[in-house]
Amino acid sequence: MRLSAFGEKFSSKSGILQLMDDLGNALAGGGDIAMMGGGNPAHIPEVEEAMRQRLERILNSPEELRRMTGIYDPPQGEKAFIASLAALLNREFGWDLTPENIALTNGSQSAFFLLFNMFAGYGTDGRMRRILLPLAPEYIGYADAGLVPDFFTAVKPKIDYLERPYFKYRVDFEKLVITDDIAALCVSRPTNPTGNVLTDDEVHTLDLMARKAGIPFILDCAYGTPFPDIIFTKASPFWNDNIVMCMSLSKLGLPAARTGIVIARKEIVHALSRMNAIMNLATGSFGAMMAMDLVQTGDIIPLSRDVVKPYYKKRAMEAVALFEEALKGTDYFIHKPEGAIFLWLWFRNLPISSQILYERLKAKGVIVVPGHYFFPGMADDKAWPHREECIRVNYSQAPDLVARGIGIIGEEVHRAYAEASRG
Repeated sequence: MRLSAFGEKFSSKSGILQLMDDLGNALAGGGDIAMMGGGNPAHIPEVEEAMRQRLERILNSPEELRRMTGIYDPPQGEKAFIASLAALLNREFGWDLTPENIALTNGSQSAFFLLFNMFAGYGTDGRMRRILLPLAPEYIGYADAGLVPDFFTAVKPKIDYLERPYFKYRVDFEKLVITDDIAALCVSRPTNPTGNVLTDDEVHTLDLMARKAGIPFILDCAYGTPFPDIIFTKASPFWNDNIVMCMSLSKLGLPAARTGIVIARKEIVHALSRMNAIMNLATGSFGAMMAMDLVQTGDIIPLSRDVVKPYYKKRAMEAVALFEEALKGTDYFIHKPEGAIFLWLWFRNLPISSQILYERLKAKGVIVVPGHYFFPGMADDKAWPHREECIRVNYSQAPDLVARGIGIIGEEVHRAYAEASRG
């Protein structure tokens, strides 16, 4: 089969393909696999009950059922949901949004593909421009989203050693330079894969740098504030007309609904909507309709703050305690868990690559994600072995599976170090 350059690129092996293939096969197959790799959220009873009640109301309303299943939404997304979301964010945070500032997409991944390629790549002037990631490691789903090679550039982080077992990445502002070939900045907050949460001061500094350079600042809040608010430290919602804020309903508990939310100035939303029409005709209605009541009443904020956030914080601390026991005696660190649904483990001087560790764990029925996939824009930095010494672990699945998986991870890491010590 002869493929175009586009076909070759987007059908080739990628980190996000491996992650989602593992995730889908493990969770859909119903086997006894410790699925600790993908970003599937936990099944939180209070959230599932809220969704069950909402679905029941829709089924009992012919008009709402028709809106959800039988009518195309406009390319911008479900109008009543968008209007309600703008009103909620204005009321809660004093923002000055109109419905023209919000667009929906078929999941966050779709939003990033459209936004990245809207801003970066080859322009009409023939110049190549790139997306700058101020903090690496970054989200695996960014890495292959560009239509051309060398689409991203990233800055190696500073590493702070905290009280054992923790460490923390920080933006190295001394090395962060916005050159004239940069089209936009992008960071996730909390950062996927590490759970790092940029401080309010760091976000403000990046925003000022982007404004000075005349480029947009894409702020990925898929796990963040104001919802689902899986943040365990102080962090304020932040938006202005230079920020492209990306949110999602997935981590609230609707991953199958594939609903991404983009909040930006009007001309960006208008351009995104036009692209939506070409790519998708319209966005799906299911997620917006399922979350409609929560947004209209404002209950999505306390549900996130009082149910979702403490659930994940408790699970994170439980997983840390299990890792401390399982990895005792090895040279390991855990990135300080400040948010999201992952732990990021660093095995200093690991004698095998993160890919080999992944393969050994998969053979034992434990799925993680090897760390080297999370460094888009730094793929050629072979001199930094740190990229091959880390893995991302999702701790949100059933506690017994997570505990079993952590035990096996400990065994395989001990085995790797022991093999090296025997020569």
